[in-house]
Parts: sequence; structure tokens; C-alpha cells
Amino acid sequence: MNGQLSNGLPGLQTSGNKIISLATLEPVTLRGVNRSGLEYAGPDEQGFLSGASLSRSEIQLIVRDWRCNIIRLPFNQDFVLRGRLGRSGEEYQKALDQVIYWASAFGAYTLLDLQWLDAERIYGGNRNFVAPLPNSESVELWTTLARRYASEPAVLYDLFNEPHDRLDDDPYPLNKEDGTTYPPSQRRVTMREWQPWARKLTQAIRSENQDALVFLGGTNWAYDLRGMPMDLENVVYSTHVYPNKSTDWPEAFGNLSKSVPVFAGEFGGTETPGDLEFVQRLIKYLEELEIGWTAWSWSDSPFLVARYAPTAFGRVGRQALSKA
Repeated sequence: MNGQLSNGLPGLQTSGNKIISLATLEPVTLRGVNRSGLEYAGPDEQGFLSGASLSRSEIQLIVRDWRCNIIRLPFNQDFVLRGRLGRSGEEYQKALDQVIYWASAFGAYTLLDLQWLDAERIYGGNRNFVAPLPNSESVELWTTLARRYASEPAVLYDLFNEPHDRLDDDPYPLNKEDGTTYPPSQRRVTMREWQPWARKLTQAIRSENQDALVFLGGTNWAYDLRGMPMDLENVVYSTHVYPNKSTDWPEAFGNLSKSVPVFAGEFGGTETPGDLEFVQRLIKYLEELEIGWTAWSWSDSPFLVARYAPTAFGRVGRQALSKA
């Protein structure tokens, strides 16, 4: 793309426990929101963006009015590689291009988040079995996207949304990075299972884009970063924090932020007083440690906005963004 999607945004890289701008070599704290929808919404007559109700004016609102300098964009592996409902994978990739261009034009980076792997898990049964680990096509996916965006410093890479234990009634076995699967009886996902995948996917990106800024989540639905740091350069470690995980933040991710870059890729809460107190307390903790974040979600529960007006949760998030 030769940088045409990035609108002059400078590249980012890690230095110690910080993310820095390559233009100034000064630390950059990324704060923003998740804009979900493209990971599950099929195209309508006008295409993928319309199917996900995603528009330029909405991105402008997120970046300019809410003062976000990053948008985390969940997407679907199967849609990138094969498309959906008669629309090609190339068309889906062009939809990603458009969001990246809009965001950078207003001054924000786009963090591509591999949220869901395939249509079968989404549409094929009564439950949505979100994959606990990537699969062999995830290597092809990230190679494809890293090649496409190799000259786009506005694009950041979140390699797999939430590594987690296999659910009791999930019929799919856990995938190994060598193309085989673990025994059907195995349900636990620890660093032993996740780190080989993290390394392999990072290498896939590095094969096309040595300078890419890569984000890696922990285990336990990306929450737990204990033991996660690897001998990989230009990597940010991403935690997801929800109200059911509210007591051991220093151990799970806070202490780690003193030595490596840490980011909160997802957090959120309902409109209940307890959840709102949780969100306020978490944002305060993140800001004290200079940990960047993207709140979940602009367009899915727990909602930051309703008809583009902030919810109670959204007001907390927007206030934090206004102080940045």
C-alpha cells in the first residue's frame, strides 16, 4: 500500500516498558475503544462495512470527539481468506483498508484483532464456540495481512484475541502449532500451549514486516500475563480485564508493566453501580501505571454508546479520554 492508508502517522516501536513514536522517540500512550462488528456481520447489498453499520462519520466521532488515538478492530479470519455470502476475501480486506484509512486520516492507529477464526463456529450450531487457540490458517492469515500492510505504520497487530481453556461442551479439539491437535480429553490452555503459537504467528508477521508492532494476550481469556514475556522484539503484552477478574491485577499484569510494555486490549462493565465502580478503579490503576487501553465496546455489550450517546459506562471512558 506504500503508506497511502496511514496518512503520515509515524511508526511505533517498543523501548523498555514503553511504546514510543519513531518520529519523536517520545513515549506514546494509546487509548481508545474497540469497534466490533466486522468479526461476525456478513455483508449486505452494499458490502461488509454497511453490513457492520460502520461508516466514516462514526470513525470521525470516535477519534475526534472522543479523542481516541487507537481503534481496536476485531475481524474474522475466514472472511479475510475466503469472504462471505458471495463477497470475496479481497473485498473484506478492502473494508479493513477503508477503516484503517479513515482512522489514520483523523489521527488514530488501527489495531487489527484476530477475534474469530471461522464461519462454522459462528453460524454452524446453537452455540458460539470461540476457538481457544489459533489454527493452521492463522499463519496464512497473518502472512497475508502483514504483506498487505508492510508499508503502513498505522496498522498494529493483535495476534489472537483470547487464549482460553476449552469449554466443557466445545466439540473442537485444541490445535497445535505444528498442524496436529491435542488429545480430545485436553481442555487446559497454559503458556505451554499458547506460547508456541504466539511465536509462530509473530514470525509469520516478521517474515513480511520486520517493524510491525505486535500485541500478544495472556492465558485465561487473555487476562493473565504471568510467564508470558518471550524473547521477541517490538512486542506489547495485552490483558483483558472484566469484573469477574478484579482482585489480582498486580500479579496478573500490573507488576509486569514495570519491565515490558503492557496494554489493556479489552475491559468493560454493565450499568450497575458495582461494574461502574470497577471500571473507574481499573482506569485509575491503568493510568497510574501508564498502561494504554481500548474499552469494549463501541458497538457491542457492554456498550459505550447507545444511539451514539454515551452510556454510564461510556461516560466514564470518555471522561478518561478527555483527560489524556
